[in-house]
Amino acid sequence: MVSNRPPAAFVYAEEEKIAVTTISKRALITGITGQDGSYLAELLLHKGYEVHGMVRRSSTFGTQRIEHLYRDIHEANRPLVLHHGDMADGNGLARMIREIRPTEVYNLAAQSHVRVSFDQPTYTADVTAVGTLRLLEAIRDFQDATGDQIRFYQASSSEMYGKVAETPQSESTPFHPRSPYGVAKLYAHWITVNYRESYGLHGSCGILFNHESPRRGETFVTRKITRAATRIKLGLQKKLYLGNLDAKRDWGFAGDYVEAMWLMLQQDKPDDYVIATDETHSVREFCEKTFARLDLDYREFVEIDPRYFRPAEVDLLLGTAQKAWRAFGWKPRVSFQDLVASMVDADLELAHKEQVLLAAGHDASMPNR
Repeated sequence: MVSNRPPAAFVYAEEEKIAVTTISKRALITGITGQDGSYLAELLLHKGYEVHGMVRRSSTFGTQRIEHLYRDIHEANRPLVLHHGDMADGNGLARMIREIRPTEVYNLAAQSHVRVSFDQPTYTADVTAVGTLRLLEAIRDFQDATGDQIRFYQASSSEMYGKVAETPQSESTPFHPRSPYGVAKLYAHWITVNYRESYGLHGSCGILFNHESPRRGETFVTRKITRAATRIKLGLQKKLYLGNLDAKRDWGFAGDYVEAMWLMLQQDKPDDYVIATDETHSVREFCEKTFARLDLDYREFVEIDPRYFRPAEVDLLLGTAQKAWRAFGWKPRVSFQDLVASMVDADLELAHKEQVLLAAGHDASMPNR
């Protein structure tokens, strides 16, 4: 029997009248149920923050990535508090800012799938681009009314570079986005810079290159590869269909990258920083290392499907994070090899569970981690 109640692990602000306490650090994370949001919430809770997260209302609960962060409301440490909201609702965002009174806001919400942005360009622009403007306006109005400063983090993207003019890409590299997603992110980036320069907003942009983890959504290419390879290993799947195997990306670990987000907001002056590993690897190499960890040859199982090619391709992304290193000492800790291994091992465990369920005659469909 399926319950209509939210997971017991969470307290929703509109269901429990929770008073905002006096605390030195209070963060609001939009997009908290995503990969980055879950790692960031972990980090902030560990540092003693009161953490609030915004989630979209839907008929299903997409909170799998943050269920382990539950703290009982009766314990001394406050729980993670979730608020229903939407980047398309400016009034709702303003009300949320007034009620939470955050000291830091991390804007991670977006329609973040590049290929899907070609199919839903208007929605991508409304949520990813104009949604950021709505949030900035809510913060500006709150600061004008109260005099309290909010430090703002904008999740910018390496997809803004697109058709690159130089390699590696740095904070000064010209932007030439090649997808509706990249264009929307570029607007969100520049409007944050504009509010910083026009209104004195403490707003920093993290230009993050690709970052992955076992919590990555299964429709993103890295997770699609590790999920399929492990299922192929156990006989649950026969083939993996991909698009451009020669596209090169700078892949890091999401857990490392959220630390950079936090460090940006601890600086006295806001600024923009590239966060990357200074290495690039092709989709083909990701396949090779994934299947090799399972003692398989990817060439026997991977096939090309033209439907997965983008209308405008980004061939190479490679970032340099020297500015972040000089400013606050950030460097990635997890290597490309270890990142792939961790994703394969986690998905192999999922595939084993799926195999057991199938053997027992149960529905083996697994939700995203």
